[in-house]
Amino acid sequence: MRNRARGHDLLALRRLNTTVVLRALHHRSPRTLAELAADTGLSRPTVEAAVEELAERGLVGEAAEESGERPPGRPARRFRFRAEAGHVLGVDIGLHKMVLLVADLGGTVRAAQRHAIDPELGGSARLNLLRDSMESFLDAHAPRDGVLARCVGVPGMVDGAGVITSVVIPEWSGVDLGRLLPDGGAGRTLIENDVNLAVLAERWQGAATLVGDVVCVLTGHRVSCGLTIDGRLHRGRRGGAGELGMLPLLGMSGAQDALRWPGARATGESEVAALARAADAADPRALAAVADFADRIAPGIAAISLAVDPELIVLTGGATPVGGHLVPLLEDRLRPMTLHVPRIALSPLGDRGVAIGAVRKALDQVEEELLGDMAS
Repeated sequence: MRNRARGHDLLALRRLNTTVVLRALHHRSPRTLAELAADTGLSRPTVEAAVEELAERGLVGEAAEESGERPPGRPARRFRFRAEAGHVLGVDIGLHKMVLLVADLGGTVRAAQRHAIDPELGGSARLNLLRDSMESFLDAHAPRDGVLARCVGVPGMVDGAGVITSVVIPEWSGVDLGRLLPDGGAGRTLIENDVNLAVLAERWQGAATLVGDVVCVLTGHRVSCGLTIDGRLHRGRRGGAGELGMLPLLGMSGAQDALRWPGARATGESEVAALARAADAADPRALAAVADFADRIAPGIAAISLAVDPELIVLTGGATPVGGHLVPLLEDRLRPMTLHVPRIALSPLGDRGVAIGAVRKALDQVEEELLGDMAS
């Protein structure tokens, strides 16, 4: 009995050591065995055994030799995390567009696709479009058995069970969308609120990479907010934290109407891009439209700033083309409404922000499962 317990302890220790080595390589590659031993505090034989196990699982491979001059003697073997060992899918489906991204396990986007969507498309037809688009996109860009996780960002509140409450796509309210999408062998598709994914994207690759307390304001055809506190996504009890657009008193629900632009548009140019171009040319109507938009969203941003006291506010979504004009206007309007005006930044992620956040959430799921399997 004692020997059996000791055997279980040794197996658990070996799995833990393997997890530590995988984390180290995932964080920094390539590394030699000696470097891994120094990084992890494990002995070289322990590291070597862990690397061998990870190589058998396809998660670690030997890196190519470095080019250029090298010291005499046999070079030390260098090992790397095999980002190509699997893929994840991140999707943003909104009222007017859908963005799909396939990324490897290192987070590098390997394929991208964008579709315009008829805003009048019903919930059932929209679900069919989403399902078909996901399947055809993966068929073209990733081996089906190599897709380890999928995540879809949707407009509306998503509770802990994945059930949606949406005023944007009312037919999806009360629906567990993840159960209606094919898993492709990767387990059920994760569903998350789009602005929550947007703030994850900003923390990962955007304007908030080194900031813990962040409010992300998703602008465009609607305005909503997501937030992180101490670097962690704050969803609230039922997933509705930051949904200030639901409160008519704050004026955010109709703010997007201010961005309608009747002026001339170039071929393929969006309404907001045309508005931004006119504002850049000092067109008084365009500047007045941006000022009107700032007036409409400032009370909601002030309210969440007073509640959370963030270090940074990130503006993302469809209104970012006018961001250069919008930021100073917001700062002026927030000054008399708040105790302290947070720093305001524009997202560098364009219209991929939500989909990038979906990739991040899918990667988090994969990492949790991989490392959990090894540690259990």
